[in-house]
Amino acid sequence: MVYRFRVILDAEDDVFRDIELLQESTLEDFHNSIVNAFGFDGTEMASFYLSDDTWNEGEEIPQFDLGDGEEGSVRLMNETTLDSVLSQDQTKLIYVYDFLNMWTFLIELGEIAEVEEGRDYPNLMFVHGQIPLEAPDKEFIAEKDEFADDFDDDFDVDDYDDLSFDENWN
Repeated sequence: MVYRFRVILDAEDDVFRDIELLQESTLEDFHNSIVNAFGFDGTEMASFYLSDDTWNEGEEIPQFDLGDGEEGSVRLMNETTLDSVLSQDQTKLIYVYDFLNMWTFLIELGEIAEVEEGRDYPNLMFVHGQIPLEAPDKEFIAEKDEFADDFDDDFDVDDYDDLSFDENWN
């Protein structure tokens, strides 16, 4: 089977690529396809994230295991096939390339189709829009009043007498 994806740059302007990959392709294969389709040099780190229908970030699937957890506890791109994370019910991924610039892409599985004889995969099917020279700015805003209950209006940051630590600790 062939998975057909739309990979959309999370930006104000419409910039997307439609890419086909075989279902047994790995996320690393998909990563390489995205890098090539958008013209990146491929030298920066990247991760995929499982996503729900409202684009909330779920489990991370990175290129490399940089975690502090026990070895083998993290799924890696080169070990994770498309059909192990995507289905007709789970159709969305988030892809982040270059964690300093945060190129962020919203990916949706549009169709699961039959393999076409004579076609090479991965296949860049359609290109729309030019990628900007710089990654679009991300606005990280807490939901309204998310921290309102934790804030003490009477708290004085210059009043050290009531704090429970030794200011001369070192």
